[in-house]
Amino acid sequence: MSGLDLRQAPPPARPLRWLFSAPLWGVAAGLWLLFHGDAAMAGRWSPLTVALVHMFTLGVLGNAMLGSLLQFLPVAAGSALPPGRWPAWLHAGFNLGLVLFVLAMHGGERTLMALAALLLGLPLLVFALLALPGLLARGGKRVMRLGLGTALLALLLTTLAGVALLLVLRGDLWLPLDRLTDAHALLGLLGWVLVLIASVGSMTMPMFQGTAPVSERHLAAWLWLTLCALALAVMARLWLDAAGLAVMLAALPALLWAGGFLRLSSRALYQRGRPMVWAWRGGALALGLGCIVAVLAGAGIALPRPDMLAGTLVIGAALPLIMSAMMLEIVAFLTWIQLRADCPRGIRIPGVGTLQPDTAKRLVLVTQGAAGLLLVTAALLPPLARAAGLLLVVAHIMLLGRLRECRRDAAAFLEANGVPR
Repeated sequence: MSGLDLRQAPPPARPLRWLFSAPLWGVAAGLWLLFHGDAAMAGRWSPLTVALVHMFTLGVLGNAMLGSLLQFLPVAAGSALPPGRWPAWLHAGFNLGLVLFVLAMHGGERTLMALAALLLGLPLLVFALLALPGLLARGGKRVMRLGLGTALLALLLTTLAGVALLLVLRGDLWLPLDRLTDAHALLGLLGWVLVLIASVGSMTMPMFQGTAPVSERHLAAWLWLTLCALALAVMARLWLDAAGLAVMLAALPALLWAGGFLRLSSRALYQRGRPMVWAWRGGALALGLGCIVAVLAGAGIALPRPDMLAGTLVIGAALPLIMSAMMLEIVAFLTWIQLRADCPRGIRIPGVGTLQPDTAKRLVLVTQGAAGLLLVTAALLPPLARAAGLLLVVAHIMLLGRLRECRRDAAAFLEANGVPR
C-alpha cells in the first residue's frame, strides 16, 4: 500500500454509491436483452442497440470509473477534490439522465432527448472540471497524473460530442451523424476508458496483481503515442471521412496496451490476486480481438457483422470484465480503510483479501466472463440475445451481491468487536 495517502480517503459513501450503481445497470442491460431479444442486437444504428451500448458504456463503465476516481484521485494521485455533497447530486443527475436517454431511444421522444442531454452532459462536465485543477497542480507521480488528466480531458470532449449527437437526432443541429458518432466512440473508448485504465493500472497492478512496477518512461511513451494516434484518428474520421484509417490509428495503442499487460502479468513477481489477473488477461485478449476485427473490417476484409462483433468484444466483454475485477478490489479496499479508521488500537482488522476471498471473486468473474462470451456469440447469432441477457442478469446480480457481502462482513466484524458504527 506504499504511495497511498489514506488520510485523504473520502467518506466511503462518496465512491460506493457510484460503484454499487454499476452492476445495477448491468442487470438493466440484461433485462433489456431479455425483453427485446434479437431486436436489441439489430445493428449499431438501431435505437435499441444504441440504448444497450450506453447501458454498458455509461451505466456499467461510467459509474464504476467515476466512483473509482473519487477514491483514487485524493488517495493515490494526491489530487484533492472539493468537499461537499456534489458527488451525490452528480450521481443522481447522471443516472437519471441515463434512464431518460434509454427511454428516448426506445420511444424516439424529442423532449426526453433534450432532458437526457442536459442531465447526462452536465454531471460529466462538472465532474471533469472539478477534478482537473487538482491534477494540474504541482505534485508527484507526474506521468500518472498526466494520464488521469488526459482521460478527464477526453471525457469532456466525449461528453460534448455526445450532447451534439443528441441535438443532431432531435434535428436541432446538422452534422454528419456517422462521422460524429465514430469520433465520439474513439474519444470515449480510447481517450477516456483505456487511458484511465492504463493510468490507474500503473499503480494498482503491482499492488493487486503482483506485477513489476510499471516504468514511468514506458507509460509516458504510451500516453504520448495514444494522444497522437487519437488526435489523428479523430481528424481522419471527421475531416477526411477515412473510417478505416481512423480505426487503424486508434487500434495501435489499444493493442500495445493489451500486449504490454499480458507480458507484464506473465512475469508477475508475486502470486497475488489470481482471479483479478485472469480477469484482466481475459479482458485484454477480448480487447485485442475486438481491435483486430475492427482493423480487418476497416481494411475491407469481409467478416460476419464486424461492427457488432468488434463492439461486443470491447464494450460487452473486455471492459466490463476488467472493471468488475477492479470493483471487487476497490470495494474491499474501501471497506478495509473504513475498518482501519473505525477500530481502536489493539483490534486486528481483517486483511483486504479476507474481506473479498479469492473463491468468491473467482465465481463472480467466471460468470462475468461467460456472460461476455455469450454476448459476443449473440452478436453473430442474434437469436441468442435473450440467453445472453439472462446470463448478464445473473452475473451482475452476483457481482452486486458480492460487493454487498463485503460490506456486511465488515459490519459484522465491528459488531462482534463491540465497535459502535
